[in-house]
Amino acid sequence: MYYIIFNPHSNNGKGKENAEKVFEYIKEENTFTDITTINYSEYLPQITDADTLVICGGDGTLNRFVNDSKGNELPKNILYYATGTGNDFLRDIEAKTEDGPVDIKKYLVDLPVVTVKGKEYKFIDNVGFGIDGYCCEVGDELQKTSDEPVNYTSIAIKGLLGKFKPANAVVTIDGVKTEYKKVWLAPTMMGRFYGGGMMPTPDQKRLNPDHVVSVFVWHGSGKFKTLINFPSIFKGEHLKKDKMCKVFTAHNVKVEFDSPKAVQIDGETIKDVTSYEVRY
Repeated sequence: MYYIIFNPHSNNGKGKENAEKVFEYIKEENTFTDITTINYSEYLPQITDADTLVICGGDGTLNRFVNDSKGNELPKNILYYATGTGNDFLRDIEAKTEDGPVDIKKYLVDLPVVTVKGKEYKFIDNVGFGIDGYCCEVGDELQKTSDEPVNYTSIAIKGLLGKFKPANAVVTIDGVKTEYKKVWLAPTMMGRFYGGGMMPTPDQKRLNPDHVVSVFVWHGSGKFKTLINFPSIFKGEHLKKDKMCKVFTAHNVKVEFDSPKAVQIDGETIKDVTSYEVRY
């Protein structure tokens, strides 16, 4: 039996429609359930070792699953069929939607935890603090008033041109504090990608033996210099600008801004945040 769950809100509300394409690959007996209606304490125990759970959605759906199912034993067999907008998790594990559902159980069993406003969340891709959080915040507002796909690149460009104000930050890497001025980005990464293909930490490996995350800081540059160099982040070439772009690896990370900003966790937005802390 295949237990298929989908997020109706993924891909700008096309989650169910896109999830139904999974039936091109799964023709055996199955159930098809809206993830927003699930009580995992009741749902997961019915899935035996002979069954398979299939998660349909985007990175935010995976984030919702690992957090909402916390405290429950996960099924032996878990597949993922990507129906999101950015699909950075799928990109990071070097798979494609057209490949059909892919096995992801090994990626869900040992995840970093971020604390924001006193609440803990697991994350599969990243915690973003800076213009990436701003883009998610603006994108969320646009989705409330339009069915059109959100253009996050356009939001980012407008933000860089003046709507987003960089903040000063204190970044603590395994107990060592460093102060930075004019911080545009300060994400902590479990994988290499976020934001629909940006690659702030090209050397990060999600199953790395050292059990570390990567922290990226873009700081000190003016808005026009930042805008001119920003496209290089899609190829990982931004790190050549080592005076304004820095990467660290760590087990424990704390990022503190001197003014409230939106944080995004795997694309899910939390507003008015002044700090986050990661342990892995």
